[in-house]
Amino acid sequence: MTAPLTQTTGRRKRAVARASLRPGTGQFTINGKTLEAYFPTDASQMVVAEPMNVTETREAYDVSATIHGGGASGQAGALRMAIARSLVELDPESRHILKTSGLLTRDPRKKESKKYGLKKARKAPQFTKR
Repeated sequence: MTAPLTQTTGRRKRAVARASLRPGTGQFTINGKTLEAYFPTDASQMVVAEPMNVTETREAYDVSATIHGGGASGQAGALRMAIARSLVELDPESRHILKTSGLLTRDPRKKESKKYGLKKARKAPQFTKR
């Protein structure tokens, strides 16, 4: 296996993705599985491949990634950000396209923390008058 051209990190919610790009034919390897095996839904697959489709480099690079934490949606978003950052490292000219598409911006939304006396962050126990 050839040495990676770039290695970058992307995050979303509680998910962290580390992506490595190598010259290749557009193969995705995520935690040792293919893209279709790791993300079975078409929506997640489109989210992951979006940076490469926007810059028209889908068949130019192979992506190998490790992801941990979070759920399927957060992991897909984290991998999308890692791939977009790698593409900017390889070709700084593509930064404007990726930035206007919103692929380089970290999504700041996280789960709100639970408060004491409540069941969840904002859900209160049922109130009884008598």
